[in-house]
Amino acid sequence: MSAAAPRPRLLLVGGGGGLVGRATLAELGSGWAVRSVHRHRVPREEEAGVEWVPADISAIRDWRTLLEGVDVVLNLAWYRSGPESRFRRLYEGLHRMLEAAGHASVRRVLQVSVPPAPEHLESTLPYLQYKRRFDHEVVASGLSYRIVRPTMLFGPRDVLLTVMLREIDRYPFFPMFGDGRFHVSPVAVADLARLLRREADGTDSGTTDVGGPARYEYRELTDLLFRAVGKRPRYWRLSPSGSLRFASVLQAIGSSRLYRYEVEWLMSDRLGLPPYSGLDRPLTTVESFLHDEVGRRRRRPSDG
Repeated sequence: MSAAAPRPRLLLVGGGGGLVGRATLAELGSGWAVRSVHRHRVPREEEAGVEWVPADISAIRDWRTLLEGVDVVLNLAWYRSGPESRFRRLYEGLHRMLEAAGHASVRRVLQVSVPPAPEHLESTLPYLQYKRRFDHEVVASGLSYRIVRPTMLFGPRDVLLTVMLREIDRYPFFPMFGDGRFHVSPVAVADLARLLRREADGTDSGTTDVGGPARYEYRELTDLLFRAVGKRPRYWRLSPSGSLRFASVLQAIGSSRLYRYEVEWLMSDRLGLPPYSGLDRPLTTVESFLHDEVGRRRRRPSDG
């Protein structure tokens, strides 16, 4: 009997311990050999068959050894906030990786990016400036590629629905930005992971925007959250300018719950993307996630 063919190897660049990384490692475990480059060990990573490379992407000068035998590169690495220098250094590390990939055995690059933002943010925010620069380099690399741009993500321990749910459960009022009539279509991180696995096996190049199964007005979504915890919706209403000031104050005192650019992006009504199609089963609904998450919270009353 002939030996089994070796599993294809994928290089996961950063983010292995983050929301998307955890879901992606779980999804890839049965079909890929994964080499993951990030600074801190992820629990149960070795059990999942992941080869951990403890390194700071920004500091890697020579990627040749890390790219040996790699078929597909998947980049999840990015930050939500920080000074310009932080994004510049990360971009430079990724730039070196992409250049090396062009001379190695890599056949495909997957880049997890973000949907379009208001032009003011695209042109002035380092978070977006450097991300778009790397996106463009992926497109121009000559490699097969897919740039995946999901809207707001949810899943266990996310910084979106689980945080909002906790705040609604804890306090009598929840802030409402403007009139709440802008749209969102949250997508489950497990569905994004399934999409990435599908794209890792693919060959077509292009950019894909990814929304969840339902498009809500923001006020509809927050009403759902109130109902999930058994409370009547009660809001602290903020004007658009007041919403930005509120986020600025949170940011100034060191909170990572919410950043000013995120509120501006949200109110720009650009995050209600259409649902992604092509997976082998339906996309996860917000309602089913909330049902499960409230059940988890009730089983650990000290959560907070």
